Amino acid sequence: MTQRDYVVKSVVKALDILEMLDQEKELGISELAEKLQLDKSTVHRLVTTLKLQGYVTQNQTNQKYANSIKLFEMGNRMIEGMGFRRQCQPYLEELAMRTHETVNLAIQDGHEIIYIDKIESRATIKVDLGIGKRLPMYCTGLGKAMLAWLPEEELDQLYGETVFKPYTPKTLTTLQDLKESLAVIRQQGYSLDDEEYVVGLMCVAAPIWNHQGRPIAAISVAVPEYRFQEGLVTTDYGEVVKEISEKISRELGCRQENN
Repeated sequence: MTQRDYVVKSVVKALDILEMLDQEKELGISELAEKLQLDKSTVHRLVTTLKLQGYVTQNQTNQKYANSIKLFEMGNRMIEGMGFRRQCQPYLEELAMRTHETVNLAIQDGHEIIYIDKIESRATIKVDLGIGKRLPMYCTGLGKAMLAWLPEEELDQLYGETVFKPYTPKTLTTLQDLKESLAVIRQQGYSLDDEEYVVGLMCVAAPIWNHQGRPIAAISVAVPEYRFQEGLVTTDYGEVVKEISEKISRELGCRQENN
């Protein structure tokens, strides 16, 4: 028997509902049925079950459904169980103190990064990039910091068939452009997101290495673009982020030089 023979279709449909609600934030039964191309009665039964189990909530004003905080709590416990976020916390605090900007910690999940911790500055522009947010790797400083040291064959597997969505006029839109950018990152030891995902927001990031010398996460400083334009940035963020990432990596057992 193949793995597909063991798949429970109703479970797959329920997970599809959770993923659609994560994407759309709030939907009614008819909207879910249309987007997922499922029968309304099937969607209603599945959503009712998810609601009873605490995975979705219902807005009493418009009767639409949204994911509950339970999923976040489960993910948060998983990350805390790893102990990784707790290990990084003092270093994030140091980075925030030295730069006075928003700092972020993210891990890779396939083609995306997931924000798992952050310390937000009161001075920075506000962008909805909170904990749990998923973003494409190819157009973020955090993502590129991890991609830069992947073997080329692994990079080709990730992006060989990818259509690069242009989020801003500065987004890299071909694999060749991405590879050229990653070569620069390897040389300097940190990455720069120059308004590639959000216009007006720049991000300087560096990878965190495990004991095997493989990038497993990244930290970043998010800076409003106008600070650079107006000469308000006086700290070399690239070197500071690189220094802090190396401290974390050494605590995780990494002893090799990676750039």
